[in-house]
Amino acid sequence: MEKVQCNGSTICYVDQGQGEPLILLHGFCGSSAYWEQLLPFLSGFRVIVPDLRGHGRSDAPMGSYTIEQMADDVLLLMDELEIPKAAMLGHSLGGYITLSFVQRYASRLSGFGLIHSTAYPDSEEAKEKRVKAVSTIQGEGITAFVDGLVPGLFAPDTNPQCIQRAKEIGYLTPPQGAIGAALAMRERPDRRDVLSASVLPTLLVAGDQDGLIPAERTFTTDHENVTQVVIEGAGHMSMMEQPEKLGEVITSFMRQLEYE
Repeated sequence: MEKVQCNGSTICYVDQGQGEPLILLHGFCGSSAYWEQLLPFLSGFRVIVPDLRGHGRSDAPMGSYTIEQMADDVLLLMDELEIPKAAMLGHSLGGYITLSFVQRYASRLSGFGLIHSTAYPDSEEAKEKRVKAVSTIQGEGITAFVDGLVPGLFAPDTNPQCIQRAKEIGYLTPPQGAIGAALAMRERPDRRDVLSASVLPTLLVAGDQDGLIPAERTFTTDHENVTQVVIEGAGHMSMMEQPEKLGEVITSFMRQLEYE
């Protein structure tokens, strides 16, 4: 992996391929490794895949983070790599970061998308779960937390090896990074207006077996610039459950952008 300094912290990333730039942002307690099975299906593009602040091999500062701060890290990464404009697709937490980026830096995007993510804020129940997550991480450790989190991200009939791989990725999340990101998600605002107001080409992807973010919470706008796709046989992790299908969806979306 390569690395750059962003806001005083080291951000590690993968940068591979050639063509139109595409930035992929992973979900909570994941890393760039979440996308490893998908990347072979995106060979026609330059794909930049960072470990977000607090995750993977990137720095994990102590204290709470904000979604805006995490989006600013991505902006600085683009600046360091001299990428004036790119498409950005965010999975779950990565989608929240993408929407913050759209709200403030839309001119740097050729298009964007949410993959198993939503523009809704946390409900009061979800906010309580974030606090419980912090308590579990502090009291029992990241391994116990990930063991409880990961199985629910997948469709019921998923290969156990796939679930185990996601756990292994999650175990590498620094505890303070998971805590900082959990608090960031808890405090994020409602950005349905950002999603509905954007004129950028937009891709919204849901899994038909996603028990965490159902399709109706992803598909909150249906303007002519929006492409909505449901991936059958996928829960919350289509990049691992159905990488070839997701690759086809993303490739189709990216090819549209080349002719905008």
